[in-house]
Amino acid sequence: MANAKVIQSKQEAVEVVAAKLRESVSTVVADYRGLNVAQVTELRKQLREAGVEFQVLKNTLVRRATESAELTELNEVLVGPTAIAFSKDDAVIAAKILNDFAKTNDALELKGGVVEGRVVSADEIKALAALPSREGLLSMLLSVLQAPVRNFALAVKAVSEKEEQSA
Repeated sequence: MANAKVIQSKQEAVEVVAAKLRESVSTVVADYRGLNVAQVTELRKQLREAGVEFQVLKNTLVRRATESAELTELNEVLVGPTAIAFSKDDAVIAAKILNDFAKTNDALELKGGVVEGRVVSADEIKALAALPSREGLLSMLLSVLQAPVRNFALAVKAVSEKEEQSA
């Protein structure tokens, strides 16, 4: 009887992880071996504040979840201790936090991940982390949209000042 309960709980855990893989905008897989408790606690805090869920999971459980979520290409990076960050809102934030943390803590190594349903390599995760945040991109777009209006206003002002001087 206990075996049936254990099997059922494991199947439920696999389905929960598979659902997270499907629902997340981005998922980052990392090797946390060598981080001490204080470092892991700090990393979890940073991720939690950004709305990112961070879990240490068994590779066999994640492999079964990737089969269910049809992301079996991710199985290549599921070697050794595995921690996974699931981000449902922002595709960049999990990669950015983990990449920045890895720069100051050599023990953290990015392995790869899933971005909008596509399995990506560690290099692609690092490239994603280099992108500005959503707010940064919006401010860049806003400044580009404002530039023609601002330039027109400056031209009109210059013309009016020139006419005032000549009058």
